[in-house]
Amino acid sequence: MPKKAGMEKWKKQRRQEHLELKKYRYYIFCEGQQTEPQYFSGFKKLIEDNPIYRDMVLIEIEPCQAETMRVIGMAEKYVKKNNIQKGQIWCVYDKDSFPASNFNGVVRRAERLNEENPDLQYHAAWSNECIEFWFLLHFAYYTANNHRTEYISFLNDKFRELGIGKYQKNMKDIFDILMEKGSPKLAIRYAKRIIKDGQGKMPSEIAPGTRVYELVEELAKYLPEARKRYFM
Repeated sequence: MPKKAGMEKWKKQRRQEHLELKKYRYYIFCEGQQTEPQYFSGFKKLIEDNPIYRDMVLIEIEPCQAETMRVIGMAEKYVKKNNIQKGQIWCVYDKDSFPASNFNGVVRRAERLNEENPDLQYHAAWSNECIEFWFLLHFAYYTANNHRTEYISFLNDKFRELGIGKYQKNMKDIFDILMEKGSPKLAIRYAKRIIKDGQGKMPSEIAPGTRVYELVEELAKYLPEARKRYFM
């Protein structure tokens, strides 16, 4: 084996051994290439800077540039390729204009996969219609079933009101803006209320609605105390 190839294999093995030492593991597969990864990267950075949990928590964020069923399909391939046997697999995806059968299908597929290995659990962090609805809830309790352009328009108005400028899908500081200018605590409360009101319905029938708050609650547990108070 060439020396360089041997070194690369050794590095990969050492990294894998390091990751396996992590007690809590989160693999986040995002439909989008920028918006969702930028948002969850805010959690990742704070947790990795937290001396209490940085050696205990693994967070891997994978942009998929894929929709609904393709997101969970890519998650399954990643799990198989990397021989992941333990952790939480989170699929973050939007309804947008995709068929209800595909949107709901992720939840059904996750339920079937979860029967195979109790140590490896899949979760569907969906938004109907889009992730911007989750962002919007940081500023208001909103239940009107409008097109996603209305949610973006709301964020534009709110951001201008706060002196931030126009909302953009690839904002690198979206996590900080929502945490410091909005209220994650209220967003979680509002999202839970909407899900409770839609109890018994399929995800496609809860419009608007989102379960992104479930992943947010999971990650917020590991934030530094000064930041955790924004969420809990």
